[in-house]
Formats: sequence, C-alpha cells, structure tokens
Amino acid sequence: MNITLKQAEEIIAAAKEKAIAIETQMNIAIVDAGANLIAFVRMDQAWLGSIDISIKKAKTACLFGKNTGVIGELSQPGGPLYNIEHSNDGLITFPGGLPVKNSSGDIIGAIGVSGSSVENDHAVAEAGTTALNIYA
Repeated sequence: MNITLKQAEEIIAAAKEKAIAIETQMNIAIVDAGANLIAFVRMDQAWLGSIDISIKKAKTACLFGKNTGVIGELSQPGGPLYNIEHSNDGLITFPGGLPVKNSSGDIIGAIGVSGSSVENDHAVAEAGTTALNIYA
C-alpha cells in the first residue's frame, strides 16, 4: 500500500504549519513506499541547497524504515552502517526524515524535511506525520 496524494498533501500542510510556528522555511518532500517522490514543497525563502537533502532524507527513511537520525547514529565510524550514506545514489543520515506507516505498521511512504537545524527539521517532519495519526 502506498501513501495517497491526499495524505501527502495533509502531511505537507501540517509540516508547513509547524515550520511557520517555529519561524523557519523548509523544503518538504514526501515519497511513496517505493521511495518515489509523490509531493514536494519549497516554502518561500527556503534554502535551495536543502531541496535535494529533503528528498534524500525521505528516501533514506523509506528505504530503511527508520528515522534518519537513528541511521545517522548507526553510521558513525565503527558503527554497523558506517558509510551507508554512499549507497543508493546518496543518503542523508541526520534527523529530518521519518517513515510514514499505516495503522497496521506498514511503511506507506516517508517525509523528508530540510532547511533549518536538524532539531527543527525533525520537529517539522514529526508534525507532518502526526497529522495523519498513523506515524509509528
């Protein structure tokens, strides 16, 4: 099962609302269960360099079914996933990417957010997924 465009738009709307609340501009990407881009928004004045980062965060979260921050912890020197960021045409292994799951716990897509501190990126991504009440 894949995330629908309607769900992706709801996630983006909630993420944008959070970004506005914390006074930052974000790039927000949503991918389906196959890590294919389904929706994207670049808020006014969001960093151009963060477009690619947001998409790669979403893909990373989807492909590995984990928060990108967790993957980052595992990919440190000496860690079991060291250098994983060089696979799959480049991954992003710091916070801001989260898988989106349905009520059965199946991954139906992911969100990737970039444009501020990693703490803000994660908070905005989490706000987006929480909007559907299906993030697990």
